[in-house]
Amino acid sequence: MRHVTPLHRNSRRRQAVLLAVSALAAGLLPLTTAGPAASADDPAPVPVDRFEGEVPFAGQPAEGIFTWGGDSDDPPKLELKERADAPEGAKVLEGSYDISGYGGFSHDFAADQPAHDWSAHRGIRFWWYGDDSGRKLTFEIKDGGAHGEASELWNTQFTDDFSGWKQVELPFTQFAYRTDYQPVGGIDQVLGLDKMWGYSVTLPTGSKSQFAMDDVELYGAADPALRAAVTTDAAVYPVKEGGSAKVKLSVTTTGNVPVADEVTVAYATDGGTATAGKDYTPVSGKVTFPAGTASGATRTVTVATAKDRDKAENAETIPLKLTVTGAKAPAETPQVVVDAHGLPYLDAKLPIKKRVADLVSRMSLAEKAGQMTQAERGGVGSGGDVSAYDLGSLLSGGGSTPTPNTAAAWAKMIDGFQLRAQATRFQIPLIYGVDAVHGHNNLTGATVMPHNIGIGASRDAALAERTGAVTASEVRATGVPWDFAPCLCVTRDERWGRSYESFGEDPALVKKMETMIQGFQGRADGGDLDRDDKVLATAKHFVGDGGTAYGSSTTGSYTIDQGVTTVTRQELEAVHLAPFGDAVKRGVGTVMPSYSSLDVIGDGEGPVKMHADAKMINGELKDKLGFEGFVISDYNGIDQIPGDYKSDVRTSVNAGVDMVMAPYSYKEFRDDLVGEVEAGNVTGKRIDDAVSRILTQKFKLGLFEHPYADTSNADRIGSAAHRAVARQAAAESQVLLKNDGNVLPLKKSQKVYVAGSNADDIGNQTGGWTITWQGSSGKITDGTTVLQAMRKAAPGATVSYSKDASAPTDGYDVGVVVVGETPYAEGMGDVGNGNDLELTAADKAAVDTVCGAMKCVVLVVSGRPQLIGDRLGEIDGLVASWLPGTEGDGVADVLYGRKPFTGQLPVTWPKSESQLPINVGDASYDPQFPYGYGLTTHATARAGGERTLKALAGTARHVRDAKAGRTLVTAARLIVQEKAGGSVREAWAKPFADADHLSLSGDYAGALAKLITAYKAT
Repeated sequence: MRHVTPLHRNSRRRQAVLLAVSALAAGLLPLTTAGPAASADDPAPVPVDRFEGEVPFAGQPAEGIFTWGGDSDDPPKLELKERADAPEGAKVLEGSYDISGYGGFSHDFAADQPAHDWSAHRGIRFWWYGDDSGRKLTFEIKDGGAHGEASELWNTQFTDDFSGWKQVELPFTQFAYRTDYQPVGGIDQVLGLDKMWGYSVTLPTGSKSQFAMDDVELYGAADPALRAAVTTDAAVYPVKEGGSAKVKLSVTTTGNVPVADEVTVAYATDGGTATAGKDYTPVSGKVTFPAGTASGATRTVTVATAKDRDKAENAETIPLKLTVTGAKAPAETPQVVVDAHGLPYLDAKLPIKKRVADLVSRMSLAEKAGQMTQAERGGVGSGGDVSAYDLGSLLSGGGSTPTPNTAAAWAKMIDGFQLRAQATRFQIPLIYGVDAVHGHNNLTGATVMPHNIGIGASRDAALAERTGAVTASEVRATGVPWDFAPCLCVTRDERWGRSYESFGEDPALVKKMETMIQGFQGRADGGDLDRDDKVLATAKHFVGDGGTAYGSSTTGSYTIDQGVTTVTRQELEAVHLAPFGDAVKRGVGTVMPSYSSLDVIGDGEGPVKMHADAKMINGELKDKLGFEGFVISDYNGIDQIPGDYKSDVRTSVNAGVDMVMAPYSYKEFRDDLVGEVEAGNVTGKRIDDAVSRILTQKFKLGLFEHPYADTSNADRIGSAAHRAVARQAAAESQVLLKNDGNVLPLKKSQKVYVAGSNADDIGNQTGGWTITWQGSSGKITDGTTVLQAMRKAAPGATVSYSKDASAPTDGYDVGVVVVGETPYAEGMGDVGNGNDLELTAADKAAVDTVCGAMKCVVLVVSGRPQLIGDRLGEIDGLVASWLPGTEGDGVADVLYGRKPFTGQLPVTWPKSESQLPINVGDASYDPQFPYGYGLTTHATARAGGERTLKALAGTARHVRDAKAGRTLVTAARLIVQEKAGGSVREAWAKPFADADHLSLSGDYAGALAKLITAYKAT
């Protein structure tokens, strides 16, 4: 899946009209204004931007206007342009944009100057030229912190529902703390208008468009409500029938100073679904916070409920309406909720099937559609829409984290959302999901495992299960019961930006590593899902996402991700479908379709978007494979189906998608789904099937009995025991490709010269999907870099470091150069989308310098093979380190011989990019290193050459035990690799790679026969 910033609106829904440039220039379109007339006591407006050239196009630390975006073509193009119809001055800011992910522009004040004081004003306003598109734009202001890029973000929206110029006024009371992203993790969550660092505008996605803006200024006198606010300690207060709810009212002030003027709060129970006098005792009154009251002072209002004669009831609500004078009122009316009780679906002793049937029979169509809807946490803000739209699920996209990004904050946040679900009729708990694809990778301080490509290199199925178990434990301890992992894609072209999400290019290898599902979920029958250390797993992306053809993508500037997979039916079943059949047998709870399209040769249908492919989802997955869990769409995945949004909804749901990830368009999805059912385009039977599947997993997870976070395992997050598993995984993932002169393992007595861009960078070492969607370089989380680990492994020895190898190289015994990629995720990492498979110029220079001066080892830290053929001759030792995660100690373990190198290539290592795609089983196969290749420092090859190989082959014909069979193949592989002596020729490489595939498939005799062929070819 992917994560992008808010305002993801499909352009098909409301096509924007391009700016009428000729009408603009002629001044033919009307000027309009908004907001009340200025008071005589208001201070004079203060300009922020006149766009006359007084503020340059520049970035921090200078003051300036700059653009940004999620993809290379997402930042808008800006210019200052003279216009006859400019509302102020001679020039305006004009821009053009075509945004597929997210994009916009910012004005940051100078970082080396004091922040600006906006506290004397009511709000900020500007002139905007509207095209009446109906699209929403986000306006953001920045307060606190060190500068504009290290501040808190507060935003609001305005709607382009007008034509021509209009002055848009945004009072500061309208701005809300941004919940989906904060650049420094947040500061105090108080809008401090006395320390402002600028503003930004997020432009809408969709078709190419333009905008014009002029005269940004501060206006009006400060609103007293900005100085004091009344809040409640919760939005929802569930109580058992007959119990009492205590609603705590607090008054807080900016700067935590005493209240300047008296604040009163009148309260009264009124409305709701509960009946006054029968279900509760009505209350009303007033509380007062006199002038001088300390900030943080509280008062409590008690609402008592009553037991009635009804033994079985739905939940009932009692709103407590508040009228505040002298301060900002709470954002919403708190609700006391009398819990549902006595209904069969609440009886934990009943079979899950009966509980599901009872609950579904009681639900309205709107409630069912809500269960099929998943929103982004950043989209629902404080969560009021959870109950308003009966939402069934929330997610955190990559980088969508609470503030601060701690385990406790995650649990508190999710509990807050779960509390909202208690205000619905049946109090159906949410199921919260995250992309924990290599550990709980969104959480700072969590244990980050090697990416799947490294797990595949280990060939250790038991270890894969343990990494899944560690991840599940850390994820569930933060209140998250659902993980969008593992990825079961079979990567067939390393130009794909998702390559590292795959265990490898061989479906037999992917199937072997699916033990990770048991690590996540436990028993295949789902009997362990209610444990505090297990989560619901997701097999993704169904089906064929690893086989998309280069150049087939139509998403933004992507070249291969989300493209088209063209295969025969036989290839589809053998390569891409096979892992999903195994996942279903393992009891995987959810499956996620791919963004990509599938084109089965000979079926006459052409490419079909997977989210619309009923033959594959309903026919293959659910009917043929017998999948009983539920299908969750990818992030805005249905939006890519041809047609308007309503057709996207009915097509995807009819194709078998049970829950739709509609992060910021969840209201539209739910309402359109209801409409499609009412119009007869989606059957009630289909809806009931989808909802039953979803509720079944919620019951299995124990969410109805325990909806809130169980944090009893929180102390295990990032613990030594968990990091030990990640360390082992990092060690076993290292693949030794060359070891001339036995340069490895290193000796602790050696003087080592370390260089390269990835030697001391935890961000590069962990890769994409770490803390944020794309990941980033630098110290982004807790862990040990390769350099730090080497120094720990050889205490007292000389381990020097020069990133660019500019330090003198004399006097060292050996050099270690750690090179490779910087982080990326999904199509952003596609080759041709600003990426290639070459080392950077700086990394090449470091290799040349170090390897030209001494014996050297090169470690390639990357998500896919890097082209190093032209330098292979000067390198003594070469290691594919993949993306080892936070535990660099595992890399040092094999470098210094604490553990042996045992890893094998999970993908073919090409000689050149022109060879791609290249995979085991190809008719023509001449790689740099073949699939399955990997030298070892564990043992020497057995003597006897071909005679020994034939003896091993004879034994293999009678082996039935998988462990014994793999042992025979490993022994034979070492003999064959030793004879080859690092000389990889096509006649040798092809049978060698085929042997590994056969071994993983359980054909040990066939594997030995191929290895004998390879031996003879050397």
